[in-house]
Amino acid sequence: MTFNLLKSKLHKARITMADLHYEGSLAIDLDLMDAAKLRPYERILVVNATNGHRLETYAIAEARGSKTFCLNGAAARLGQVGDMITIMNFASYDETEAESHKPTVIVLNEDNDIIERK
Repeated sequence: MTFNLLKSKLHKARITMADLHYEGSLAIDLDLMDAAKLRPYERILVVNATNGHRLETYAIAEARGSKTFCLNGAAARLGQVGDMITIMNFASYDETEAESHKPTVIVLNEDNDIIERK
């Protein structure tokens, strides 16, 4: 049996851009992706705490140090610049792995700086 558990999350990120005409995805600063152990093209769940919308998409890498969180494509309709979002990804673990698993949690401030690592 396998268990789908939270692998990592970027908590309290702020949307910095939205591009309706891009193909899709959420562009994320590669430094922040690395901190959250998130890989380019990995499936993610995005929760917008400002308006309550939830969406599933995939992550793409944005320039290191940019602090970018850009909603692309149709997802751009579900958030505005300044909205607070949480980005989560999940992984499958066998029973032994699941018993000791602890997700990586990266908490950001309003400028998308890392303020806490759990």
